[in-house]
Amino acid sequence: MNIHEYQAKELLAKFGVPVPQGGVAYTADEAVGVARRIGGSVWVVKAQIHAGGRGKAGGVKLVRSEDEVAAAAKALIGKKLVTHQTGPEGREVKRVYVEAGCDIARELYLALSIDRATGRITLIAAAEGGVEIEELAERAPDKILRVAIDAAAGLSPFYARRLAFGLGLTGGQVRALGDFANALYRAFTELDASLVEINPLVVTGGGDLVALDAKMGFDDNALFRHAEIEALRDEDEEDPIELEAGKHALNYVKLDGNIGCMVNGAGLAMATMDIIKLYGGNPANFLDVGGGATRERVMIAFKLILSDPNVEAILVNIFGGIMRCDVIAEGIVAAAREVNLHVPLVVRLEGTNVELGRKLLGQSGLPLIAAENFEDAAKKVVDVVKEAA
Repeated sequence: MNIHEYQAKELLAKFGVPVPQGGVAYTADEAVGVARRIGGSVWVVKAQIHAGGRGKAGGVKLVRSEDEVAAAAKALIGKKLVTHQTGPEGREVKRVYVEAGCDIARELYLALSIDRATGRITLIAAAEGGVEIEELAERAPDKILRVAIDAAAGLSPFYARRLAFGLGLTGGQVRALGDFANALYRAFTELDASLVEINPLVVTGGGDLVALDAKMGFDDNALFRHAEIEALRDEDEEDPIELEAGKHALNYVKLDGNIGCMVNGAGLAMATMDIIKLYGGNPANFLDVGGGATRERVMIAFKLILSDPNVEAILVNIFGGIMRCDVIAEGIVAAAREVNLHVPLVVRLEGTNVELGRKLLGQSGLPLIAAENFEDAAKKVVDVVKEAA
């Protein structure tokens, strides 16, 4: 689960991370009120959406008067902001964050993430802040500093000192980075975060370190321990199909292809998407119905796939271990009849009760295409899409 910048800053501030004064606003008048409360003569008005690249897309505006604050808020609220992370459809801005201007001397990058290769929380830093870390990794990977943290020892002071020296910090800034990193680490571990990213981490003219931007993501499986984090969820920022899938304990991720996939088991689902690509197709989703799905869950999964207007064909690839093939077949038949199936359907079943499952599908009267094996299923679903095109 992701949250907005203003929410991340509110959380991090509670752990002692220095952030500029600011407040969220849903109207231009509220934005002016926030600017007055903050005081000063320079503010920044930021669009709040769950996507990076806001600055390049015109979603971050530096203003120097209350009139400019109001104008910036009016220009952003209700606007569709298109960034490299939103796709061409963009995201509607429903709120802005107004914060005090900052005296920027240097911009750095600092983040905490989980390195899947080592299984450790890793502190990542770079002397070039304000740019996409993926861009920097491609252009100059040697400029990215990484320190894997021992879970038993925690964030020892020497970790942060090593990064501070690598970033060219001196004097009191070395200690300040240690305090900053320690506060981030406590927030990361205590809140069960999966990512905390500060980009940029600013060194001010006075030598202080300030989180000028903040991004946080959380482990969905740990949200039951954090009702206060769950309450920050903004469903408007999430894909509606993914949101509905989550309510039924279905693992669904929308992709940009046109072949819908319904599979049981995450590994088989990944392999299914791979083989579709291998034969020249593009999967429209990742959908794992799980090992113990019921007829009702299969129906819901089928409806979710068909609710995506980009889907031009569906591949059902089931290996029945715990999951029985006849249950899958019953769900497919019921859902297809209820939603009036209008795209080609390729089905590959193997495993428990497979003959019964195939019999149910064969007697259903549905215009489905049976596949003999995994490879045959992929070839057939890609072929029917190409023929339709």
